[in-house]
Amino acid sequence: MQAIQFKLDVFEGPLDLLLHLIAKHKLNINDIEITKLLEQYLLYMEAARSQDLELAGEFLEMAARLVYIKSASLLPKPEEAERIKQELQGALIEYALCQAAAGKLRELFQADDIFVRKPMKIKVDQTYRLQHPASKLADVYAQVGKGRTNGEKLSEKISDTVIQPKTVSVISKVVFVLRRLYAGHSVTVESLYEGITDRSARVATFLAVLELTRFGRIALNEDNTLLTRCEKKEG
Repeated sequence: MQAIQFKLDVFEGPLDLLLHLIAKHKLNINDIEITKLLEQYLLYMEAARSQDLELAGEFLEMAARLVYIKSASLLPKPEEAERIKQELQGALIEYALCQAAAGKLRELFQADDIFVRKPMKIKVDQTYRLQHPASKLADVYAQVGKGRTNGEKLSEKISDTVIQPKTVSVISKVVFVLRRLYAGHSVTVESLYEGITDRSARVATFLAVLELTRFGRIALNEDNTLLTRCEKKEG
């Protein structure tokens, strides 16, 4: 026959075990049947030993107390046994109440959940209630006018320098190129752009060279040297 296997629960102490046995066997906690409770308690301890489980000294101490209560109750004057029994019943009732309170707190525990109160709606009164003398209001109004004047000047300055960039005409660069040639200097295309950083001036110079070449006023050699038509004929 296969031996009976016990599944032993882990109890926090002897009172925890006694409450478990009282609930399991439906005993009256206010009038405990010590004989039946002791029998079940000793069976648990025997099962624990068969499973090689170590029992704390407090479990053994409770077993000795139950045995003493049972033994004392058999004496002609069982008052001592009744007193110890009542003390044990009081301790069990207090422990049961603590367990019930712990269960309620466990149900209310929300772990890491955070609850934040909704923002309150605040009524804001935007009525301006301060009073100022007329002279103060006049000074403020004058400052506002000055601010507008400075703003208009700044706007005109930005418009002149940024929005409307300076434009160089092609005619002015035609005159510039012809003067360089008639001065008798050796003129190359690259030299015409020396010192010119403005984009409009560089474009105007390029267009001036094209126009002069197209109308036959100047000629462009293979080495990018510019010559007048007269110089080319003499050469």
